[in-house]
Amino acid sequence: MIFSREYVGYLARQTVKQLIDAKMIRTEKLTVVQERVHGGLQEELSLEDRINEEVRVILEAYQDEMRRTGAGYAEMFKKVKTELARKYKAVL
Repeated sequence: MIFSREYVGYLARQTVKQLIDAKMIRTEKLTVVQERVHGGLQEELSLEDRINEEVRVILEAYQDEMRRTGAGYAEMFKKVKTELARKYKAVL
């Protein structure tokens, strides 16, 4: 993940604060809302890490074929990652 866990927590708190200040949400349980927003942010931000790991596994399975055909790892990584992002409907 490109952000630290502490920064994601800060973003969650600030997001909830701004939503409350803008009167877009009301809550009696501020910490519960902050924890849920934090969890959602962390899930979304770690999606790219999970996709990258899946790409590595896929390319490892095809490494012999890639050597035979002369395909570059970086180029194939980019192509497979783009396809997986499309499959998961992720915006990276």
